[in-house]
Amino acid sequence: MSDIELITVEVAFALPNKQKIIELLVEPGTTALQAVERSNIVEVFPEIDIATAKMGLFGQALGTKGTKKAPEYILQPGDRIEIYRPLTSDPKEVRRKRAEKAKAAEKKAAE
Repeated sequence: MSDIELITVEVAFALPNKQKIIELLVEPGTTALQAVERSNIVEVFPEIDIATAKMGLFGQALGTKGTKKAPEYILQPGDRIEIYRPLTSDPKEVRRKRAEKAKAAEKKAAE
């Protein structure tokens, strides 16, 4: 038996109507990507493409704001890796349409 103490981490994914958090034990030095692969979360959500999926830790996307990307980020005890779904609409486009609608409503109210 190995003398290595394992650490506990979680892998999370959610759809609007279904979510799953998988807790697993990994060796120190395990990356976020390796933990996602070992979690077998794709058995529950086969639509996940681990190779291209955006991932983060507690709401902070990996690979942004000075954090390492999932293949390089070394997990710490208690980390929760989140797998993010692709956006269904462009947030800028949604805001633009909302602003146009509000402007049209203001114009109509002023008439």
